[in-house]
Amino acid sequence: MTFDLRERIDHSPMTRYQWGAVAICVLLNVLDGFDVLVMAFTAQSVSKEWALSGSVLGLLLSAGLFGMAAGSLFLAPWADTIGRRAMILLCLLLASTGMLLSAISQSAMQLGLLRALTGIGIGGILASSNVIASEYASTRWRGLAVSLNSTGYAIGATLGGIIAVVLQTSYGWRSVFLFGGLCTAAIIPVVYLRLPESIDFLLERRPAKALERINAFAAKVGQDSLTVLPAPRVKDAADGGSKMRALLAPQQRRNTLLVWSAFFMAMFGFYFVTSWTPKLLVEAGMSANQGVTGGVLLNLGGIFGATLLGALSARFALKRVLFAYMLVAGVLLTVFVPTTATIVLAFALGALIGVFVNGCIAGLYAITPSVYAPAVRATGVGWGIGIGRIGAIASPIVAGALLDLHWSPAQLYVLVAVSFGLAALAVSRLRVERTEVHTTATTEVSLTTH
Repeated sequence: MTFDLRERIDHSPMTRYQWGAVAICVLLNVLDGFDVLVMAFTAQSVSKEWALSGSVLGLLLSAGLFGMAAGSLFLAPWADTIGRRAMILLCLLLASTGMLLSAISQSAMQLGLLRALTGIGIGGILASSNVIASEYASTRWRGLAVSLNSTGYAIGATLGGIIAVVLQTSYGWRSVFLFGGLCTAAIIPVVYLRLPESIDFLLERRPAKALERINAFAAKVGQDSLTVLPAPRVKDAADGGSKMRALLAPQQRRNTLLVWSAFFMAMFGFYFVTSWTPKLLVEAGMSANQGVTGGVLLNLGGIFGATLLGALSARFALKRVLFAYMLVAGVLLTVFVPTTATIVLAFALGALIGVFVNGCIAGLYAITPSVYAPAVRATGVGWGIGIGRIGAIASPIVAGALLDLHWSPAQLYVLVAVSFGLAALAVSRLRVERTEVHTTATTEVSLTTH
């Protein structure tokens, strides 16, 4: 059977060049994890210098999330028109500019606007880097590639906290923004020189010298070159509006709404867990230091959770693995607060919750590209992440309101467990049309999940 280049990549072993492209995407997410949480790392120092009220500080903490939502919803879809690599370069420029200027900001309003600018850049990077990691992986290793990409975020968040403490102690809070901005700017030449453009974008959009660029990639991954460009598999959309219409066309609407629901519910739960756990552990009877320790364990668990999901998806259908992750996350959250009477058990359970809730987000990043055709893939992923960011923004607001209504920590965690259950239901109804490969010790079986 004769395969086209895309099919040959899907069914061939991964090469060092492909893993190199995935590694750059992971590095992008490491920087994103730092850039996203830099405001949380420096909040106390910023608030002290400018004598900020709690509400103003809350707006500063939310500004980056609003920017990320805007970047995912309105900027990321243009990657389907100008290219995934070009979008990443543009967004790196925006994010590094926002971070560097934040280091010299003179007021809370200036810093808030710059945090929004940084968030816009990060929102575009996340959507495009996940699409590239997915498209440059073979079918068997696609789940692992995107999950590793998501692991970068947790690594950046963990290392960022350590670096922020060291820098703030010696040089003040502005040095943390300066460090993040310089690191973000430094990766621009790496992406320009080493990250290839999406092969699916080149095949579908056919920009200048598309055939030469495709054949250069084919040579680097040991595939035969093409003499002519194959006919596009789907009719491309001309602009952002028609791409959105494609996402909501009758044949695609069901999947799109399910993706949006899953992202909203999972990110609602994820940001509740990561934002409120230290405080709620204290309210449940732990000391302040123990509450912080529980929060750190959640982040550390997240590093392993995404990687484990990717490894499992190389052997089992990603949709089933993600569904199981969401159900287990819901069960663990339900029993979490009652375990706080036993510190060791609570910390162990907290680390496990980190494994599964982070894995849920990584799994959504991994499965969403397989739902959409190449011509609208960045649009589909960007809107999924953007809708998820709305859930992330709503999460602390809802939790705060319910605390004011005297909800207990146990009741709040049950509510979040329900959100993961609803996300699992949405994932179970997804129709994933692209082939997933499962390998046993002696055979390799290709089948399509529905």
